[in-house]
Amino acid sequence: MWDVVLDALKDSAITLGVVFLFYFLLSFCEAWLSEKLEKAKKASPLLGAGLGLIPQCGTSVVAADLYLKERISMGTLVAVFIACSDEALPIIASNLNRGWMVFPLLGVKFVLGAAAGFLTDLIIRKTTKPLNEDEGEKIHIGCCGHEIEEGEESGWHKHLFHPLFHSLKIFLYVFAVNIAFGLIIYYVGEDNFAAFLKGNRYLAPLYSALIGTIPNCASSVIIAELYTMGNLSFGAALSGLVVNAGLGMVVLLKERKAWKNTLTIFLITFFVALLSGYITCLIIGF
Repeated sequence: MWDVVLDALKDSAITLGVVFLFYFLLSFCEAWLSEKLEKAKKASPLLGAGLGLIPQCGTSVVAADLYLKERISMGTLVAVFIACSDEALPIIASNLNRGWMVFPLLGVKFVLGAAAGFLTDLIIRKTTKPLNEDEGEKIHIGCCGHEIEEGEESGWHKHLFHPLFHSLKIFLYVFAVNIAFGLIIYYVGEDNFAAFLKGNRYLAPLYSALIGTIPNCASSVIIAELYTMGNLSFGAALSGLVVNAGLGMVVLLKERKAWKNTLTIFLITFFVALLSGYITCLIIGF
């Protein structure tokens, strides 16, 4: 039982470090980066897919938070979520027999993420109006709601207090969710997950995708371990890892006013996961 709490604390602490470092560095170039992202929105899903390949759940957390602040497009966030592999990469890479599969996994997820991101932005632009298009000069908002235009703030308050305060809020939320889902996995048991997936190989991509929807680093670890042990095919593992975005989805869920957009993002990633998983299984086998 205490192992669950300690693991949750460890994972959350790592996320805290990644998020704080990101926001600390971002504090020096927030205004400049905001302007660049707004001007380069058409190409941002490609960048998002590249960033999503970083094997750390903090990447999806930061991306989700930036999306809620309208700093990146929905397509860019979709690209990050689909390309994200969390802790699965080091687990698969460390396996002597299947370690080389990391490279096709990265390649497929990058292509899927970028393609889905561009398509999402293309469709969304045609069905929604641009945000704040008639509001005059746009004021960029920082991590804690502060304005980030040049000259607004300086010193430790801008580069230390705001990033630390915002990172701690995310840490507390992530820690609570980690404990909750850690307890679920603890009582259900990893062996039961394996038996569930092996029960019907033709439904394995669907089962894997359902496990991948669990917004926790542990779900990607389970999928990766089941794959390296031979309990999952590559296509089924791909299905679960495509829909799994670590704790990024949790950040979206806390914003209740944006539930329609959150549902849209979830449905897009889940559809891409199932489609890519089954197509891969049809090509190389279940």
